[in-house]
Amino acid sequence: MRALLVLLIGLIGGCAAQTEMKSAGGGTVKITPLGSHEGEFCPRDRALVLEDPDGTRLLYDAGFTVRGPGDPRLGNIDAVLLSHVHGDHLGPGYQPAANAGTCAKPQFSVKATPHSNTVNIAVAKQAKLMVGAELNSFFAHKVKVAGGDPKQVVTTRFGSMQKVGGVKVTTVPAAHTNGLHPAFLDKGLADALKANGLTAYVGPPNGYVVSFTNGLVVYLSGDTGMTAEQDLVVRRYYKANLAVINIGDVFTTGPTEAAYVINEMVKPAEVIASHANEVATRGGKVVPGTRTDTFMKATRVPVRIPLSGKTMAFDGNGRCVSGC
Repeated sequence: MRALLVLLIGLIGGCAAQTEMKSAGGGTVKITPLGSHEGEFCPRDRALVLEDPDGTRLLYDAGFTVRGPGDPRLGNIDAVLLSHVHGDHLGPGYQPAANAGTCAKPQFSVKATPHSNTVNIAVAKQAKLMVGAELNSFFAHKVKVAGGDPKQVVTTRFGSMQKVGGVKVTTVPAAHTNGLHPAFLDKGLADALKANGLTAYVGPPNGYVVSFTNGLVVYLSGDTGMTAEQDLVVRRYYKANLAVINIGDVFTTGPTEAAYVINEMVKPAEVIASHANEVATRGGKVVPGTRTDTFMKATRVPVRIPLSGKTMAFDGNGRCVSGC
């Protein structure tokens, strides 16, 4: 009798697991880096477009390298995700043309302040602007002044979940700072802050966990050091199977620290390197001795390099199936 009971429990559990597996759709998630120089991974590269099989398209951390709302690489954008307000993520300016300047020193001569590249793109694309911390009222004002609807700004604080199409988006903690440069502020307040060497602090920064309809769960680290949540929340609760992690050192995790996060804490199937703050590639190949090279050698899962304009496709298990 006991053996029969165990068998029945096992069958029920197996059916439940099969139902859960079948609940995720098929197809692949397409991830396209939008960097400063085509086919390379350059110091200021942050931006990614992530496209769900249902057509939902998210832009992550536009920064300097998306060439404004008219960048032909953008296409339709349903939501813009911002991890924090530092200029290399928010975007005080951008390139006047593709490949302007060099990979080592891109030319960002088109001014986007005081609105920001991020706000201008969200308004032009009529996209949701997803932010955490105390950024909702600030960006609602910015979006309105830029000609958009304040309701485009969506607050996504830790533990909450928002949906864009069939895609689920939540925020997770990041160990970093979140000071807003005076260039994004009205003149009076900007002058007062500059005179005192200060930025406007707007609450804690964050990363994201994005769950796609094919079963892929992506951890977007933002700028962060090592945090307990990378194990307790990102891996154990959300079960992220693909990570995009900063490796730039000094201001964020360095290459060996980031490798530890991937190997021992998040444990995804694969990882995309990000925010290397260096000329990481030449001719699309990783330069030996770089932080990117160090990270690749220290990481036990496949490391994918975000070459600008080159689309990678990932299945629901976090495996790259094309473009890598």
